[in-house]
Amino acid sequence: MSEHDVVVVSVARTPFGRYEGMLREFDGPALGTLAIDMAVQRSGIAADAIDAVYGGVGMISSAMLTPVRQAVLCSVLPETTPSAAIDRACCSGMTAIGMGFKDIRLGEANAVVCGGFEALSRTPLLWPRQRARIGNVAAEDPLLIRGRVVDRPIAVFSGDEAIRRGVDRAQQDAWAMQSHQRYAQAQAAGYFEFETFGVEASGAKGASTLMTLDESPRPDTTLEKLAKLKPVYGGQTITAGNAPGLSDGAAFLVLCRRDFAKANGLLPLARIVDYVQICGGPTSGTSTPASAIVRLAERSGRDVRGWDLIEINEAYAATPLVSTLALADGQLDKAQQLRQRTNVHGGAVALGHPLGASGARIVMTLINGLRRRGGGRGVAAICGGFGQGDGLLVEVE
Repeated sequence: MSEHDVVVVSVARTPFGRYEGMLREFDGPALGTLAIDMAVQRSGIAADAIDAVYGGVGMISSAMLTPVRQAVLCSVLPETTPSAAIDRACCSGMTAIGMGFKDIRLGEANAVVCGGFEALSRTPLLWPRQRARIGNVAAEDPLLIRGRVVDRPIAVFSGDEAIRRGVDRAQQDAWAMQSHQRYAQAQAAGYFEFETFGVEASGAKGASTLMTLDESPRPDTTLEKLAKLKPVYGGQTITAGNAPGLSDGAAFLVLCRRDFAKANGLLPLARIVDYVQICGGPTSGTSTPASAIVRLAERSGRDVRGWDLIEINEAYAATPLVSTLALADGQLDKAQQLRQRTNVHGGAVALGHPLGASGARIVMTLINGLRRRGGGRGVAAICGGFGQGDGLLVEVE
């Protein structure tokens, strides 16, 4: 241990809502405000001692000018608190943690709030700005998750990559069912109480109700039900059942130096050991988490498979399957051993994937799991739009 260590002293996330579900009335900054306030409150750090806020927003900046700044202005933090919104697609929330980690290591900050938010239920259609003229004008829906740098939706080429790497539809459906089962077991044991807090939200008929649980998990999911679903966008393997639904939610952590925590009587939950960014080809998403974990192992001098727990964001069920197979050098028996330690409490296929929040969510889930097992080292990794990837190495003492 060193007084210069970067430690996590609190975590907080809203329950994740399904698309047009209980959180549909909240825009991105409103969700971000809730999680920022709760993370600061749980930390015990005075609001005016927070040096900066870094927040990830995955989908066109929540269609707002400086959405993280707006969240800060609505929060308990002073208006003098600097902030930045980060756009690295699904990596954004983890990239925000990485920026805070670097600030603290460089001595530029003592305490930073890092995470992200997403309100996909509020994502607008894009209407081209042009002079009125005769003829039809088409609106674009950004939730189709396409881009000018590729010729197909991400779900299609991710399914193709999975097949090319030896992960078929049956394996993806089996992982999806397992994600729901693992989540249900963890939820029944009160596992997520460490992370979540209640939110006053809209009920089925519009009445206000306290939302305390993630909205998307389907514990009654079966292989038979999953097998009946058709692949989306004319692809080969990825369906609405083995991919996470569109989601709303926010997740933030408070990071600080170890000596700052000690001076303020704060108990560190975990130490952030290292953070990396990687990039591959624009269609390499299912394997970029593996590449990030390999980079972390090389930098820390550890066995690439020697982690106590692993969190790999389930952008699709294919992602942890392909990435664990890559980490195992294509050897299925070693991949299966890794999968027993990967997303052991369920993943985004079950609980949802609010793009800007997920990178922060899997870090707090990893910390939670390591603490429950009595300590250890783990990695969290996530893929982002068009070949990006982030990885974080965490230790619980």
